[in-house]
Amino acid sequence: MRKKTKTMVGVGLLTAIVVVLQALAVTIPVGVFSLNLILVPIVVGAALYGIMTGAWLGFVSAVLILFTNSSAFLIVSIPGTIITVLGKGILSGLLAGLVYNLLKKINLTVAVLTAAIVCPIVNTGVFVLGCLAFFMETISTWASEGQFGSATEYIFLGMIGTNFLIELAISIVLSSTIVRIIQIGKNSR
Repeated sequence: MRKKTKTMVGVGLLTAIVVVLQALAVTIPVGVFSLNLILVPIVVGAALYGIMTGAWLGFVSAVLILFTNSSAFLIVSIPGTIITVLGKGILSGLLAGLVYNLLKKINLTVAVLTAAIVCPIVNTGVFVLGCLAFFMETISTWASEGQFGSATEYIFLGMIGTNFLIELAISIVLSSTIVRIIQIGKNSR
């Protein structure tokens, strides 16, 4: 009973952190989008409390993004936006947790670093797949109105380039902190 209570409190705290970080992220635009600061707590949650917690935190993140930072896509396709945003959030937490679980017995630092790298890659990769599946006509129009020659160039250089690199760098740099958080969290159980 006590372990369940600690888990509920921990997941609740991480959920609150995700909400606060998303509120802050709206104020930090990088290019077309806001910086996604939520990936680090997703990795922490997936490592401390399991794959489903990673998926839950990714889902919470995605719902917040739907309401705060996806209006340009919602105008084009509501179902496409919902599928893309929920998919990238849930899968980034789920796969980060899966990678962590597969590698944690080998080496905790390698497991966290790999999960911290997988999370933004999956997040951005699913976003790109969603763009290709649902928004290419609109993205082509946006590309032709700007300095980009093609929709693909616009996606990779205009929409995700800098943003992805910053999110990946933050995840990598904070991975040693994540390891320490996980060690403290596992010792307090």
